Amino acid sequence: MDRRSFIRKAGVLGAGAAATTLAAPAVAQGNITWRMVTTWPKNFPGLGVGAQRLADRITAASGGELTIQVFSAGEMVPPLQSLDAVIDGTAEMSHGAAYYWQNKSPALSFFTGVPYGMTTPELTAWVRYMGGQEIWDEIYDQFGVQGFLSGNTGTQTGGWFRDELKSLDDVKGVRFRTPGLGGRVWEKLGATVTNMAAGEIFQALQSGTLDAAEFVGPYNDLALGFHQVAKNYYMPSFVESGLATELVVDKKKYQELPENLQAIVRDVCQAEYDQVAADFYANDPRALKTLVEEHGVTVRNFPDDIMEAGAKASVEVVEELRNSDDPLVKKTAESFVEALNLVRTRTENIDSPYVQARQKFLKY
Repeated sequence: MDRRSFIRKAGVLGAGAAATTLAAPAVAQGNITWRMVTTWPKNFPGLGVGAQRLADRITAASGGELTIQVFSAGEMVPPLQSLDAVIDGTAEMSHGAAYYWQNKSPALSFFTGVPYGMTTPELTAWVRYMGGQEIWDEIYDQFGVQGFLSGNTGTQTGGWFRDELKSLDDVKGVRFRTPGLGGRVWEKLGATVTNMAAGEIFQALQSGTLDAAEFVGPYNDLALGFHQVAKNYYMPSFVESGLATELVVDKKKYQELPENLQAIVRDVCQAEYDQVAADFYANDPRALKTLVEEHGVTVRNFPDDIMEAGAKASVEVVEELRNSDDPLVKKTAESFVEALNLVRTRTENIDSPYVQARQKFLKY
């Protein structure tokens, strides 16, 4: 899949929203048709494909009783207005990432991922078993919507940079596309940060509007063509350690569904959360091999002083939220930190030593 095909189909940020005049959801012979708007380009690896597959699985599992029509980025509304489309009733569902909506509540960032935060299984544990979902529900109740985990990319890559980063000093003034609380961390390190939809990033890099950008990892980045502009590919990301996507639904309409249809939506989201993660784990290494061997990309690690400064800045950002005047933001941050301090003991005492031993001793 080449980058231009995604851009052509993506309806990138700023695209017209004429399709908001589409007819209301169809109800025929007891069947219901809902509209899902997404932040992703059509057929975008992992994320766009995952959104379509989620919709198809709900339709199939319900025997057509609940049929989901998918509108990719820009087909109905601009990508970064997809949550608003559900809130205002233009659509019944949106598929995106909660940290895109931090302007509505900074607490939402925790349900995508925070700097030096949880890995994929850690985040899953917090949301499913340690009170995260209940807090998420409280936040979204303010807007009349319900959120479900719907996918996970695993730990992401750190980004594409025109110039090599040899020390923390090289970050100063770098114009960098990176969203969420991670963007605030990079600002503390000296970068000039912006966010934009997937379909806009390549052009901004190519024109020189950006000096660096990150999106997800090799699987997506190869399709977006970043390697055509920048060759320094840094990994891992220290601000996006286990990034989750979300399905958001109109809560009133969701609760009006029969219980079996509510269960199908909920259970398909859980299945897709795992399915998308497997997709990235399988295809990121393949894409990285292509980037290095066929496109001359140089894979680099961030210098230690950047990693250390990033950790310090990450603590500052989260502590600011723990001290927030907004009770829900404070509650979310406190719950997250408490859960992280517990679940990380398993990761650091069991998972990490095993991976280090495998890397050191296992040879086939």
